[in-house]
Amino acid sequence: MVPYAIVVWNWPETPIIILVILLVALVGRWLLVRMIRRASNLAVERAKRRREEQGTQNEPLHLARYAARAATMGSLLRSLTNAVIAVLTVLTILATLGIPLTPLLASAGVGGVALGFGAQSLVKDYLSGIFMIVEDQYGVGDLVDLGEATGTVEDVGLRVTRLRDGSGQVWYIRNGEIVRVGNQSQGWSTATIDIPVDTSESSTRVIEILGQVAADVGADAEWEKVLLEEPKVVGVQSVEAGRMTIRIVAKTQPNQQFGVQRAILDRGSQALKDAGVKGPRVLPSPPTL
Repeated sequence: MVPYAIVVWNWPETPIIILVILLVALVGRWLLVRMIRRASNLAVERAKRRREEQGTQNEPLHLARYAARAATMGSLLRSLTNAVIAVLTVLTILATLGIPLTPLLASAGVGGVALGFGAQSLVKDYLSGIFMIVEDQYGVGDLVDLGEATGTVEDVGLRVTRLRDGSGQVWYIRNGEIVRVGNQSQGWSTATIDIPVDTSESSTRVIEILGQVAADVGADAEWEKVLLEEPKVVGVQSVEAGRMTIRIVAKTQPNQQFGVQRAILDRGSQALKDAGVKGPRVLPSPPTL
């Protein structure tokens, strides 16, 4: 049986000791919260500088994302700090009053072991979520490949990441189950445009025409903030029966390559048509036996 607790109350020593314990706990909490806030801001600033070095512009979406990451990390660490300090303070006060802590700690230890076995996956999800946020692996608005699904991230939580794929379907993926992340929104993207023409056409002439189209798109004010470099004609990509493919590449802001691809393809096709360049031949299918 658990022995009866004997509360030691010496006036005025005991109240003074309790007040000192509470004062130390409050001061310690204030210092830790201040350190957490500073560490969170420094982590976000490092991620922000890395994005700037990669060429990502500080658009309002990105600025809001940095603020959200700082708030999430700060809130999590402050809650953890408050819980730890509160438990330590209560235990210290109970020990000061002479209340035996051995039965309480033994019960808490058994309960903690049982809870740990039952919540392994939950702890794994939360730890993975914390590291994903701190390391800025991805954020809201990023186009990512998480293995299980590919799409645009709509929400990043400590336990679950929500993203929407190209068909509009929403996926909820536990952070602990994500083993690889392919982020197409960090740094820059590449627009790749393949334009087919007839194999009888002069590749030099076609490349010259498409080179002028690439230069015109690069000088267009509509794409000035999207393009990081002027589009370039790489050359002949492949030659097949009746078809010669010319490739153009352009370095763009993250997730902005699709608009550039459509613009270059539209202008290039029209320029080749105006110059009288023939499109690829459609060869007859072989007879079936």
